[in-house]
Amino acid sequence: MFKPGHWHHSHPFTTADVPAYSVDLFYEVRQDPAEGAMLHMRLEGQIAGQVFSETFELHRDSAFNFASVVSRVAHRHGLPVATSLIKHGHHEYDLVYEDIRSALGVRSGESVNLDTLRKDGF
Repeated sequence: MFKPGHWHHSHPFTTADVPAYSVDLFYEVRQDPAEGAMLHMRLEGQIAGQVFSETFELHRDSAFNFASVVSRVAHRHGLPVATSLIKHGHHEYDLVYEDIRSALGVRSGESVNLDTLRKDGF
């Protein structure tokens, strides 16, 4: 389920490969005096019955890679590495991606600062 600034995803039953989970991703743009526009994200929920909440920020020019970061956070909290929470080409991914691009005012073809990529762990 998507609405601007919030994405919810669940897998309500355990299978051989994937535990039951329910997660919510909340995001908003915040202005940092030194770094400029930052995408502030909070991923929370439960994976295999274990509750978690983690916040992180991405620079404006590396926010396009949010799905990778969200998956890494979920993996740290028990989601199997072969499972991705949000995938390219999936309708809800497209909605979240476009919402983030719009909120940050990002346009196709803008350059990426490699220093901010390093700061964000890429």
